[in-house]
Amino acid sequence: MLNSIKESPLYPIVNPRSIAFFGASNNFSAMGTNQFTSLRALGFEGTIYPVHPKEEQVQDLKAYRSVLDLPEVPDLAVLVVPTKIVSEILEECGQKGIKQAIIVSGGFKEIGKDGIDREQELVEIANKYGIRFLGPNCIGVANPHHKLNTTFLRYSGVPGFIGMASQSGSFVTQMFNYLSRLSLGFSTAFSVGNEANVDIVDCMEYLGTCPNTKVIALYIEGIRRGREFVEIARSIIPYKPIVALYVGGSETGRRAGFSHTGALAGPDQLYDGVFHQSGVIRAYSIAELFDICWVLGCLPKPRGARVVIQTHSGGPGAAAADSCGREGLELPALSQETLEKLAPFIPKTGSINNPVDITFTKKPMDYFSDIPKVLLEEDKADILLIYFLVPSLMVKRALERMGLSEDQAIEQSGKMIDAQCKSIARLLETHNKPIVGYTFRSLQEHFIKSLLNHGVPVFPGPERAVRAIKASMQYSDLREKILASTSNG
Repeated sequence: MLNSIKESPLYPIVNPRSIAFFGASNNFSAMGTNQFTSLRALGFEGTIYPVHPKEEQVQDLKAYRSVLDLPEVPDLAVLVVPTKIVSEILEECGQKGIKQAIIVSGGFKEIGKDGIDREQELVEIANKYGIRFLGPNCIGVANPHHKLNTTFLRYSGVPGFIGMASQSGSFVTQMFNYLSRLSLGFSTAFSVGNEANVDIVDCMEYLGTCPNTKVIALYIEGIRRGREFVEIARSIIPYKPIVALYVGGSETGRRAGFSHTGALAGPDQLYDGVFHQSGVIRAYSIAELFDICWVLGCLPKPRGARVVIQTHSGGPGAAAADSCGREGLELPALSQETLEKLAPFIPKTGSINNPVDITFTKKPMDYFSDIPKVLLEEDKADILLIYFLVPSLMVKRALERMGLSEDQAIEQSGKMIDAQCKSIARLLETHNKPIVGYTFRSLQEHFIKSLLNHGVPVFPGPERAVRAIKASMQYSDLREKILASTSNG
């Protein structure tokens, strides 16, 4: 593991002060122009030098005929140009003294023998000049904390805590909006493409030291440096979790990965062993990859496997209990002290067993303050799992029936909902125990969105919530095993 992030040759790639950009023009349908526009749209604060053989100006920036004409040596070169001229441009970048590059252009190893030869030429040029580059056949990087996005889609989220390294190019960009809907975002995201020079292991090592990264997500089609992967992952796990989605375990997945990036995949059992030895948590779907990252990145680590469920509907509570049982999580009986504290809040139609089923309460705020507070104070509660059902429209209509105008009801319901969400967030801070929500409402509804904005994860159904909880406990176990083996070794 790196002692300092600035030791990494990847640091200038995702934290450049200046960029030479090849392939942008005034043709707004060109891919290079799209990526150039994305770079500027996020507000990159460094200097950008468009390099174009014919254009005098690209958008509103002065263009240069050759990289050799630039007034300084940029930290980074981004190449989105025809395959046949990539090696020539990389050679000129080397002559200029540029040491980092992103090669977006495809047509290399992924297409067969001719492409393999072309890719080897890039490697030789890079070795000659000491250049480290991502790609070819990648989509670039995003570091929203540095206002950097070299991909073709605009970054639509917030600077976040998930560090990503992906062997699929556009996968990174397609997660921008997905994460944004959950009020999440990337810290730094790499698309590694064909890994001719920089590979997923290099990116994982960088993210292990990145101060903005709380959890690392990997999209893997094949690992070339298995031993180094294990060693570096094990050095990171004591400090932050790593979650991996491997898509090459099936025959169809292997074929797709090879045609996509030329990756050489292996059987599922092999990768299960690699991940287990490394301390890496394996996800089995894209949704699960980010579900696990979500819980690991924003909640305290659970002290054990004991879950207390709070609901105001029997069915969702029973479904959550069933999910916990299937994942091997315990639903402890509540202590007599906790039962006595709950009694004033629970009507006769409810249940003070675990799950705690409120059914109905005359004071709705109790559901978001006093009741979860009592449950979090229960010694046998390691995790609180809450079912959320507060339709904003229902609150608004109730206020209108009380005599408020429509505008007043909208304003007041918004204030009430935000107060409820803040109450849950305060409990998360003061009790240092994970609070995980689930719902069957839209995640874009005001109440749910407010919870997400306050750092409380809410999943569409109990199954995904419970699986993410189980993975967070799995990380704690893996971390302890690696720490123990390190101290004994």
